[in-house]
Amino acid sequence: MRRVSESVAAVLQPVIEGLGYSMLGAQLGQAENGHTLRIYIDTDRADGIQIEDCATVSRQLSAVLDVEDVIDAAYQLEVSSPGLDRPLFDEPHFAEQIGETIKVRMSVGVNGRRSFTGELLAVENSEAIVEVDGLDYNLPIADVEWAHLVGRI
Repeated sequence: MRRVSESVAAVLQPVIEGLGYSMLGAQLGQAENGHTLRIYIDTDRADGIQIEDCATVSRQLSAVLDVEDVIDAAYQLEVSSPGLDRPLFDEPHFAEQIGETIKVRMSVGVNGRRSFTGELLAVENSEAIVEVDGLDYNLPIADVEWAHLVGRI
């Protein structure tokens, strides 16, 4: 999955915020029968995101996306809560998770590797500093293909 363009996010975000939710991020990926547009939403409510919230946002976004026609391919729309494996899309998302275990896939290699799973130690100078097997790696956030928490139960 890759992040959607800023122009697509600019269409999605006001709709989501108008319904009282926040948009964590959006991804567009290839699926068996076309593409999947996955939108992650969140709320400050104590009970978090419920299935009804996802359905409400999905209905509204579907109508807006049909009119705006900002995705130039057939796609399946999915609206989701962040869940245990909370995705990390930007620098503030990384900064909120310092001390947690994360999994990161880079679009370009860092020290000869592209995949990292380890503790997020810090976020400095637009880089996530991740400890993997006793070694610290500085991962440029702009080069992150995808990242998420490693969920614990």
